Amino acid sequence: MDERAPELSALPACSRRLSPRQYPARQVKHYKLSVFRKVCYAIGGAPNQVAGSASAFFLQIYLLDVAQITPFEASLVLCIGKTWGGITDPIVGFFINKSKWTIIGRLMPWILGCTPFLVLSYFLLWFVPPFVTGKVLWYLLFYCSFQALSTIYHVPYTTLTMFLSTDQAERDSATAYRMTMEVLGTLIGAALQGQIVASAHTSHHCHVDYGNISMNATHSLVNSTFLVPGSADYKLHARNVYMISAGVIGCIYLLCTTVLFLGVKERNDPYAMSSGKVLPFCSGFKKSMRHSPYLYLIASFMLISAAVQLQQSNFVLFCTHAAGELRDHFQNLVLTILISAVLSIPFWQWFLQRFGKKTAAFGISWMIPFAILLVTLPNVIVGYTVAVSSGFSIAASLLLPWSMLPDVVDNFRQNNLRTNGLEAIFYSSFVFFSKVSAGIALGISTLSLQFAGYSSGACKQSFYVVLTLQILVGAVPAALIILGLIILIFYPITEDTRRETELALNNIRLQTRRSTLIVI
Repeated sequence: MDERAPELSALPACSRRLSPRQYPARQVKHYKLSVFRKVCYAIGGAPNQVAGSASAFFLQIYLLDVAQITPFEASLVLCIGKTWGGITDPIVGFFINKSKWTIIGRLMPWILGCTPFLVLSYFLLWFVPPFVTGKVLWYLLFYCSFQALSTIYHVPYTTLTMFLSTDQAERDSATAYRMTMEVLGTLIGAALQGQIVASAHTSHHCHVDYGNISMNATHSLVNSTFLVPGSADYKLHARNVYMISAGVIGCIYLLCTTVLFLGVKERNDPYAMSSGKVLPFCSGFKKSMRHSPYLYLIASFMLISAAVQLQQSNFVLFCTHAAGELRDHFQNLVLTILISAVLSIPFWQWFLQRFGKKTAAFGISWMIPFAILLVTLPNVIVGYTVAVSSGFSIAASLLLPWSMLPDVVDNFRQNNLRTNGLEAIFYSSFVFFSKVSAGIALGISTLSLQFAGYSSGACKQSFYVVLTLQILVGAVPAALIILGLIILIFYPITEDTRRETELALNNIRLQTRRSTLIVI
């Protein structure tokens, strides 16, 4: 016997079984989002991506060469910080789940409250303290603080999608705007930080031997004016440019958060005003993890996210050590990947609306043949072709999970009519599993390079290192993507299921509205 029978019997007959032709007849009037509202919502997601991109590309080299802590201490900071960032996701979800509705909403106070502290922790992360003893604790403290505060910002921001509109199409459109702006933020972060701090790394060079002559490949044989690496002036200059960059990105946080607050109104869903109860976090987490569409979505995109993370994190190493012709092009290749991702977001939004989200997800596999081509035939033309195709696929991998997650939440609502308020649990748990998969992938990748005999700072790596990089960029991501897409085949929410779920929830909202009017 269906456990949901008593709950479903409370609904009108039309909400239980209707053909697709009957959908338009019973639609609740949804709040339509203007382009202005969608743009303001999307801008709110940019600063986390700007800061995340800047730290992903430059934090490690900053800790080693500017802050001058040991490689072991730097790895400790990065590893513990990333782990703590993953742990804080469900913790933040727990507290958001218990928060009350205020005059500015239930989620917006979290975003506004954490922003000043987030900016401060980010700035201090890029500040070199005047003491030597305990310097590693300084960076460990502020990197963990930045990871935690960025989670406090990100979880309510992504959950806000559910409270922009009750219309699935409107939420999908807002998600597309958001992902476009987030990918653009990633591009801005990498380009902005790179331009500001480029002069801080003039000491990074290879030595090229010409017969018996050894000279610096980055310096001319004739006298020129430059800051001498290791000198006091050079160290001061390096510290200053990193603080300038941190200050600029901090201002971006404040500006974007202000636009989000002024341009977006958090709207309570009439469904949440029904008689359903709000479960405690632990009970809600267990209940969400028993929801099969959610499990399929998590399992699939954990593998796909790990594949994308592996390819991105090893791409520069591959260009530098395994593809000689691409050594001088890796910065432009990274920008090409990000620009391609930004430009392809609108295409994927159109595609998923026209052909469905499960079908669109298989576009992620587009990067597989091109990645294998790059490994087997590494040259400049192939490199830029792969960069464009990778950006095309990465855009799909970023857009689709956040577009499919609201469908999972709605499906859970339909199947659990007496349970409410679990949106933050779904979103925070999804982010947690994504971070865990990325962390495991990066850990295995780094260990693989260590076992292969990778030598830090060497201009030429061994054959085994080159082979390992080829596998990490080509074979492993391809296998993970294929496995993730196979799991996604069993994802049960189809376009027809989405329409049925929307219709059922619309009837609940309609009943709630009528009951409210009768009481009034």
